[in-house]
Amino acid sequence: MIYPLPAVLVSCGAGDDASFFTVAWTGTICTNPAMCYISVRPERHSYALIKERMEFTINLTTANMAKATDWAGVRSGASYNKWQETGLSPEPGVKVQCPSIAESPLSIECRVREIVHLGSHDMFIAEVLNVLAQESLIDAETGAFRLDKAGLMAYSHGGYFELGTKLGTFGWSVKKSKK
Repeated sequence: MIYPLPAVLVSCGAGDDASFFTVAWTGTICTNPAMCYISVRPERHSYALIKERMEFTINLTTANMAKATDWAGVRSGASYNKWQETGLSPEPGVKVQCPSIAESPLSIECRVREIVHLGSHDMFIAEVLNVLAQESLIDAETGAFRLDKAGLMAYSHGGYFELGTKLGTFGWSVKKSKK
C-alpha cells in the first residue's frame, strides 16, 4: 500500500525478441554508483529476456502513453508483438542491446548486477549505464531538463493518474526568505 508509484515500461531483449512490459515496483536505490531496481514475477515472459541478457531499459510513461502502458501490463509478449499492438516505437539502445521507447520522455539503460529472490517477485538490482532524455524537454535558455512538462503518469491502487500541481521544491519548507 505504498502508493503512488511510477508506472514505467521496461524494455528488454534484442532484435526480434525485443519486448516491453509494465512495472510499478521500481525505484532508485543508490546515487554513486547510480543504481535502481525493478521487481518482476519469474513467470513473466520478459523475466527470461532480462535474465538472459542481464540488461533492461526503464522508460518513464506519460498520460499519452496510458493505454499502451496498461495494455502492456495485461498482455504477454509471448503471445503478442507489443510494439505493433500499442504503436510504440523501439529506439536502438546506446549502452545496452535492448531498445528504449521513443515516446518515453526519459529512458534509463541498466545492467543487472544482482538478482534477489524474494518470493512472488525477484528484484533485479541494476547499475544505470545511460540516461536518454527527449530534447523537447530541455529548456533552450537554461539547459535544465523539464521533466515536469512531460505529463508523467503514476499508478495508485489500481488507477493511473497524470501528475499535477507542483507543491514546492526540495528544501522549500526550510528555505530562508530573501528580504
